[in-house]
Amino acid sequence: MPKAKTTEYSNTAKWLHWGMALVWMSSWALGILATHWRDELNPHHELTFLHKALASTLLFMIVVRVAWRLKNPPPALPDHMSGLMKQGAMIGHILLYAIALIALPLSGWYWSSVADKPILVAGLFLLPPLVAPDPDLYDLAKYIHTWTSWCCGALVGGHLLVAIKHHFIDKDDVLAGMLLKIRR
Repeated sequence: MPKAKTTEYSNTAKWLHWGMALVWMSSWALGILATHWRDELNPHHELTFLHKALASTLLFMIVVRVAWRLKNPPPALPDHMSGLMKQGAMIGHILLYAIALIALPLSGWYWSSVADKPILVAGLFLLPPLVAPDPDLYDLAKYIHTWTSWCCGALVGGHLLVAIKHHFIDKDDVLAGMLLKIRR
């Protein structure tokens, strides 16, 4: 008897997805608040500290997530999706991993290193600087991190819109397969 095709991710994959999403969205919002309303909301850099403490954990979480994903492939996409759509989904996920979960935290780490500002991961230990402090590179590092952040925001927004499209327009199980089951 052939094995039934699953449309649901494992519980571990779901917790990694939603946990990292919560950390990413929280640190992204804190980064925006810390920089755009520095005088009003972040005069002593408390939000910057919290932003770095949260965002830096993504560097470690991505290792766990990729290791899990390599050993536990995701469920197949619905048959109604064309090959081009399936390829687009794969590319979109690779971009999310590469840019939002790797490039963005690394660019923040680089900016902090250039600025000679420490990063206390989850409030537990300091990350070593990636490079020696260099005031001449400060503006470039800030530019890279800022634009990477906005590109990531667009990627995450697109990811959300596609998930909503799957649920309400395509009426398939793509979004439902990633939702956590809450027991009452």
